[in-house]
Amino acid sequence: MTARLPSLNGLRAFEAAARHLSFTLAATELNVTQTAISHQIRRLEEELGIRLFIRQNRALALTPEARDYLPGVRAAFNDLRLATDRLLRKDDDKVLTVSTLASLAAKWLLPRLTDFQEQHPGIDVRITTSTSLVDFQRDNVDAAIRYGRGQWPGLRADWLMADELFPVCSPSLLRGDKPLRQPEDLRGYPLLHTSNTNSDDWRLWLTAAGLPADIARQPGITFDMIFMTIQAAIDGIGVAMGRTSYVQDDIAKGRLVVPFKIALPADAGFYLVAPDGRREAPKLTAFRQWMIAATQNKA
Repeated sequence: MTARLPSLNGLRAFEAAARHLSFTLAATELNVTQTAISHQIRRLEEELGIRLFIRQNRALALTPEARDYLPGVRAAFNDLRLATDRLLRKDDDKVLTVSTLASLAAKWLLPRLTDFQEQHPGIDVRITTSTSLVDFQRDNVDAAIRYGRGQWPGLRADWLMADELFPVCSPSLLRGDKPLRQPEDLRGYPLLHTSNTNSDDWRLWLTAAGLPADIARQPGITFDMIFMTIQAAIDGIGVAMGRTSYVQDDIAKGRLVVPFKIALPADAGFYLVAPDGRREAPKLTAFRQWMIAATQNKA
């Protein structure tokens, strides 16, 4: 006799609550109330005749039976997700959606993307930009280019490139009445800043150059995206703190120059990330191989 399957809603609530060890976080993930999660768990426990959670004040722990049960439930849901993913993507094998930062797209990816299209004319590449972390299932994204240290649970992360930090400016600032020759000369120029993730770059570089960090607080201009900061430097408005991936093409074409020899290694880099454990589509494999080659100057 085949055993009757427990409630699917109860199993979803159990898997989410067990993963987070929190009814509150499980409720947020499943877009229901915490009370609903609690009721679903209670009904599942009654249905199974087994206690699944140990509730201790504000802490939540799994019983030994629940720890044994969880891997099978998690594997079953993963199989359902994979089957659904294959079903929905059946007609989408030639569309590759890549999420990245707007500045990296503008200053590095887009100038090189023609090469990928020439090598893979049958793949329709769609670029989406966001500063938020990608939810691959919700956002229907195949891969993302992220900046960090390569440690994202559940994701495959392939190393692409690292950055160095160094000031850049228009060639015009090396000429004129107050030429920019020594790091100390920065006191006479507006410093260009990028908010959010790059907000500390100037202070770090000035410290490495042996200059007072308070120079970073002298009057300047702040932008919310680094490609705007770099464009302002190209236009001769001031001196920007450049990152290799964003300025290497402008330096090569003479739009920017590096006035000093001091460069500061960044403590992170860019990775191509995609869900781990998924049967990988050929389009993603092709893009990964091309990206790695491109960052090594082979594409």
